[in-house]
Amino acid sequence: MDNQLVSYLEYLEIEMNASPLTLQGYRHDIIQFMMATGGREGPVEEADHHLLRGYLAWLNDKGYTRSSVARKLSAVRSFLGFLQREGELERGTWSNVSRPLQEKNLPQFFYYHEVVDLLEAPDCGTLLGYRDRTIFELLYASGLRVSELTGLERGSCDLEERLVRVTGKGSKERIVPMGRVAAAFLKEYLARIRPQLRAAAGEEAPGTKKMFLNHRGGPLTDRGVRYIFEKYIRRVSLKGGLSPHSLRHSFATHLLERGADLRAVQELLGHANVSTTQIYTHVSKEHLRKIYQRAHPRSLPEGE
Repeated sequence: MDNQLVSYLEYLEIEMNASPLTLQGYRHDIIQFMMATGGREGPVEEADHHLLRGYLAWLNDKGYTRSSVARKLSAVRSFLGFLQREGELERGTWSNVSRPLQEKNLPQFFYYHEVVDLLEAPDCGTLLGYRDRTIFELLYASGLRVSELTGLERGSCDLEERLVRVTGKGSKERIVPMGRVAAAFLKEYLARIRPQLRAAAGEEAPGTKKMFLNHRGGPLTDRGVRYIFEKYIRRVSLKGGLSPHSLRHSFATHLLERGADLRAVQELLGHANVSTTQIYTHVSKEHLRKIYQRAHPRSLPEGE
């Protein structure tokens, strides 16, 4: 089993150009499947629809969401399909098990005035406050994922053209614009703030090319960005379920609300399929529906 899993992960990394996070997720899901269905040394040759349906029932009992169950099933089916192509597994009834119907949860996003409240929350009179404001401005201006932001290097941005070179999922590179305000903050951060943060690491500390640094002068991590976000969001919002990714959702939603083309938003977000981007059209329609119900005289309750 271990040798089969290693071969499969090598296939994902080399031939499918999967990212380290994707590899980690697939490895975890496949090992979980093996442990839940008889141990890592269990004979995968016996995998059939009964085995997979039993696994899905086990995941449901554990309280996993439909989206998590669907992801885990996709990982297992992909693994079994790989073994079949390698001649180590015959095609069986496991391939007939379909993904569970997905819940239609709309992504959490900020209204524009809420974005402004968050952007203005950091104290720009301090080094870390100015860094935090720059991070929020760039996340909202360019619709970056947190992993894309922390992966930026000093040379990733063209401040004159106001463009950011981003490495997204699957190591795919894209160029996205940033607004005038974000570019101004980033220019000041790189010229004045970053050198002072870097000095905190000391002359003997190894250098880093990463754009955003922590208070010790080292590269800022995904977890660090989430900690920063949570610190400020507690000050400005009572809404639950918000994360740094909500700024990316807001970026897409606000563009579509103001007439941006769906395909253009797809390119800006780095989505492989336009169907992934289409969820933001539902968000926009929901936003318009709420405005209508709140404002149209024929939709108001009697007496208002």
